[in-house]
Amino acid sequence: MNSATPTISQKRRAFFDLHRSGCFVIPNPWDMGSARYLQSLGFKALATTSSGFAWSQARRDGSISRDIALQHLRAIVAATDLPINADYQNGFGREPAEVAESVRLAVETGIAGISIEDSTDDPAQPLFDLDTAIARMRAARSAIDRSGADVLLVGRAECFLVGRPDLSETLARLRAYAQAGADCLYAPGIRTPEQITAVVAGVAPKPVNLLVGYASEHTVAQIAALGVRRISVGGALARAAWGGFMRAARLLAEQGRFDGFGESTPTHQQIDSLF
Repeated sequence: MNSATPTISQKRRAFFDLHRSGCFVIPNPWDMGSARYLQSLGFKALATTSSGFAWSQARRDGSISRDIALQHLRAIVAATDLPINADYQNGFGREPAEVAESVRLAVETGIAGISIEDSTDDPAQPLFDLDTAIARMRAARSAIDRSGADVLLVGRAECFLVGRPDLSETLARLRAYAQAGADCLYAPGIRTPEQITAVVAGVAPKPVNLLVGYASEHTVAQIAALGVRRISVGGALARAAWGGFMRAARLLAEQGRFDGFGESTPTHQQIDSLF
């Protein structure tokens, strides 16, 4: 970390500035070491990943408690000089008052941004009805405002991830979240240029976050040209790390071979030097 470590307020101001123009990549570390490495590559901000962190704790995505999530946020904030956006799932509560309390606690960890989903974790009714979802977003906004902290609020419409890939519904929800106080809008699961440009135009002038969680033929420059303000990768980096680990471990377990520790594997000294 730098000798002149930025304050929490400075991180938050820098994070808002990143959303004013252009396009930036906000990759997703899952622990302190991966956060520090991403900082070393020159990224300007980072976002946590609920899935990547859960897997590191031998848990399924969505099964981490609020207390554990808050401990994780404090650790990631402390690990890096960069602003941190919290993947805060659905706010760890169904009722607006519960979301407000969860957001208040998250703000205290020093995060610069926080994402709130409209998913319920109930397969029978995977999304909160729109009125409830709006009330939850307003509660998150109020909690941030009462804290006096400049924390950026991201409103997520989970339609495409829960089996309801309806662009009209997605846009209606995103617009409602913007009116309820979201500073940035996010519809994970949209992929085509037509879907992306429709969302960017539909919520303008609010900035849009795009999830690119799998191999894509589109480059950052091409995505930026569509008007996207920031690009996150969710659990993709964690999955890539698991992929290398699993391949090497299988070779060792099934064939007694050490090929998995090949040329692409960094040396002990290279990793040590990061810290």
